[in-house]
Amino acid sequence: MSGPQTPEPALDVQGDSPMSMRNEDAADGTQHSHRMLNFSDALLSIIATVMILPVTHTEISPEQQFDKSIQKLLATRIAVYLMTFLIVTVAWAAHTRLFQVVGKIDDTLALLNLACMMTITFLPFTALIVVYAFRFPHLLNPQIARSAHRALCRQHVLCIVLRGPALCFAAAGFSLFFYPASYLLMATVIFLPYVSKAASWCRGRLMGPQEPPAHSVEVFTFHLQEPLSKERVEAFSDGVYAIVATLLILDICENNVPDPKDVAERFHGSLVAALSVSGPHFLAYFGSFATVGLLWFAHHSLFLHVRKATQSMGLLNTLSLAFVGGLPLAYQQTSAFARRPRDELESVRVSCAIIFFASVFQLAMWTAALLHGADTLQPAARFGGREHAFMLAKLALYPCASLLAFISTCFLSRFSAAIFHLTQIAVPLAFLLLRLLVRLALGLLHMLRGLARPAPGAEDASRAPLLPAPC
Repeated sequence: MSGPQTPEPALDVQGDSPMSMRNEDAADGTQHSHRMLNFSDALLSIIATVMILPVTHTEISPEQQFDKSIQKLLATRIAVYLMTFLIVTVAWAAHTRLFQVVGKIDDTLALLNLACMMTITFLPFTALIVVYAFRFPHLLNPQIARSAHRALCRQHVLCIVLRGPALCFAAAGFSLFFYPASYLLMATVIFLPYVSKAASWCRGRLMGPQEPPAHSVEVFTFHLQEPLSKERVEAFSDGVYAIVATLLILDICENNVPDPKDVAERFHGSLVAALSVSGPHFLAYFGSFATVGLLWFAHHSLFLHVRKATQSMGLLNTLSLAFVGGLPLAYQQTSAFARRPRDELESVRVSCAIIFFASVFQLAMWTAALLHGADTLQPAARFGGREHAFMLAKLALYPCASLLAFISTCFLSRFSAAIFHLTQIAVPLAFLLLRLLVRLALGLLHMLRGLARPAPGAEDASRAPLLPAPC
C-alpha cells in the first residue's frame, strides 16, 4: 500500500493526478476526494443559505404597519437564521478539518460522507469515517499514514470532531425542559474554536510555555491562526453567493407571472402591460442581483491575492456570508416600496444595514490578512504594494456607500427610496471606474506631496547668509 503514498504531495500541489497515478488508484479501488468535497461544499452552502426563506416569507399585509410586533417577529427569525447559519458553517469547518486527515476515498467512505450530509449533526457518521480511514492507512494524509503514532492521532481527531456534535445533542436534550441552556450550548458550538484558543492562551500565561510532546499531532487542531483550505473556503463562499442570487428570482417566478386570462381581459392581450404592474419587483431583483454579484466580485478579488486563510479570516468570512444570505430579505423589503410606501424608510434602513455588514466583514477580512501579510497575501497586495490601494478602495466601496445611504435617510427621510435606488445605480458605475479613480487620486496625492516638499537647494540657499564663510 506504500505505492500510492509516494507521489501524494504532488497531488496536493497540482490538483490533478498523473495518468499512472489514476491507474494505480483505480486498481486500488480508491480515488481522490476533490469532487466529493466540491459536492459537500455545495450541499452545505445550500443548507446554510435556504435558512433565510422563513424570514423572507414573513407575511406582512399592505394594511399592517411596520410596528414593534412585526419588528420583534423579524428580529427573532433573523436571530434564528444567523444561529443556524453559523452552526452549519461550524459543521462545514469540521468537515474541512476532517478531510485534511483523510486524503483519499473509496466507495464505502463516499457513502459514509453522503450519510454525513444527510444528518448534518455529523455525530455517528463522522466517527465512522475516522475509524474507517484509520483502518486503511492508504486513505489517510501521507504525513499521518507514515506516523508512528497513528492511534494517538485517531484519538485526538475523534475527540475534536465529536466535540461539536455532542454539544448539539446536549442542546437538543436541554431544549425539552430548559431552553436557555440549549441556547448557551449552541453558542458554545459556534465559538468553541475560539474558546479553546483562549483557554490555551490563559494556560500558557499562568503555567508558562510548555514544550510539545514528541508525538505531537498538530496537523488537526482548532488553533486560530491555523491555515484553512483556501480552495474549500472559496468553494463554500461561491456556493452561498450562487444560491443567494438564485433565491432572488423565486418570488418573481411564483407571484409575478401574469395569468393568460388576466392578460387577455385586463390588459387586452398586452404582455408588456401586464408585466409592467410588477415593475418594482423586477427593478428590486436587478438591483439586488447586482449587489450580490458585486459583493462576490469583491470577495473573488480578495482571494486572488490571498495565499492562505487563517481561522480568524474564516470567521470573518462566515459572518460576511451570513449577511449575504440575508440579501433576499433586503430584496423583499425594497420590492415592497410600492405596496407599503409608509414603511419604505424602515425597509431602506434594514436593506442598508444588511449590505453594510455583508461588506464590512469583507473589509475586516482584508485587514486581518494585512496583519499577517507575509504569510497570507501575495507580495503585490501587501501594505505598500501596487494593488494595496486598489483593493482597499474596492472593499471599502460598499460599506461607505451603504453607511452614507443610511445616514442620509436620517436627514432626508422623505427621499429614502430615491436615495437607496441612487446608491444601487451609483455603486456599479463606481466599480467600473474604480481603477481609474484610484489612479487619479494617487496621482493627485503624489503631486500635492511634491508641491509641499521644498526644492533640493532651496533650504540651503535660504540659510546661506546666516552661515559663516568657509575658510
